Amino acid sequence: MFDCSREIRAFHDEKVRLSEAVQDKLRGHRDANRERVTNGLKASHGLTPISFLIQGSYDMQTIIQQPKNDYDIDDGVIFKADDLHGPQGGQWTPLQVRQAVCQAVQDPRFKKAPEVRTNCVRVYYEEGHNVDIPVYRQRSSILGGTYLELASVEWRQSNPKAVTEWFDTQVQTHSPDEEGTKQQMRRQVRLLKAFATSRESWNMPSGFILSVLASEKYHALAGREDVSFYETIHGIHSRLEWDLTVRHPVVDEALTKTAEDASMVELKTQLKQALESLVILHDRDCTKKAALQAWGKVFNTDFFDKFLDDEGKGRGPTILTTSGKQPQFPVKKEGGGRYG
Repeated sequence: MFDCSREIRAFHDEKVRLSEAVQDKLRGHRDANRERVTNGLKASHGLTPISFLIQGSYDMQTIIQQPKNDYDIDDGVIFKADDLHGPQGGQWTPLQVRQAVCQAVQDPRFKKAPEVRTNCVRVYYEEGHNVDIPVYRQRSSILGGTYLELASVEWRQSNPKAVTEWFDTQVQTHSPDEEGTKQQMRRQVRLLKAFATSRESWNMPSGFILSVLASEKYHALAGREDVSFYETIHGIHSRLEWDLTVRHPVVDEALTKTAEDASMVELKTQLKQALESLVILHDRDCTKKAALQAWGKVFNTDFFDKFLDDEGKGRGPTILTTSGKQPQFPVKKEGGGRYG
C-alpha cells in the first residue's frame, strides 16, 4: 500500500485533533457553567452539588474540530439524593431537578437561553457550540456503596464514567507502544469521525457508535497511520455487511434502534465508496499524486495538495496491506477528484 502515513498523521494533527486553544475555551465555558450551577442553586434552594462529572467525547479525548464550532460538551452535576426535596419534604421529580439547574445557569449574556432537555440542561453559546449538563442523584446501595441515577423521563441508574474507563482500556490495550505512548487507536477514532462528518448531506451514526465500531475493528500498526485507518474501515465495512446493529459496550442495551437504521446503512455505503477510492493505493504503479488525491477524496479536503511539491519523491508502494489481503475492489487507474 502506497505510504502516505506522514501526510495522514499531519492531517490528523492539523485538521482533526482539537487545538489547545479551543480546548482551553471549552474548558472555560465548562468551568463558568459549574460556577453558575453552584452559585445559582445555593442562592435559590440552598443546594450544593457533590461534584461535577465531565463525560462523553471530551472525556474520551475523541472530540474533533468542527468548522461551525458546533461542539458538544457533556458535564454532569451530581447531588445527594436526600438533598433533592422541596420545602415540604417531598422528593423532587427528575423534571423538577432539571428545571432547578436550568434556572441556576440562566445568564442575560446568553443570546439563546438555556433550556431543559429530556436528559440534560443545554446551554447554548454564540460561537455555535453547547454545554450539556446531565443531572444525577447519588444513592446508597444495600452493600454499602453508592450509585448514580440520571434525571431523565424518570430516575434511571447510570454509570457515565464506565464508558470512558472502557474506552481508555481499549486504547491502552490495543494501541502499539510508540515512544512510550499508546494513542494510535484514539487517533483512528478521530479520523473515522472526521470522515463521517466530512459531508453535511450524510446521515451518519453518533460519534459513540463510531467509537464502538472502531474499537471492534481497529488495526494496530506503529508508524503507519494510513494502513491502520484503511484496515480499520475495511474491517468495519465487512462487519456491517452482515450486521448493522451495535450494542453498548458497558450497558446491556442496543445503541442502534433497528437492524436497518438509516444512518448505519449510510455508513456502510460511504465506507464502501471510500474503500473503492483507495484501491489505487494498492497499484504497483501508484504515484504520490494519485495516492494523495485518493485520500483527499475520502476526507473531502484539499489539505493533501500542499504535499504535491514532493511529487516523484514518494516513499513508494507496499504491495499488500498489512493483513496480507489483496484489495477486494477492482483496481482503478484514474484516482483523483472528490465526491459529495
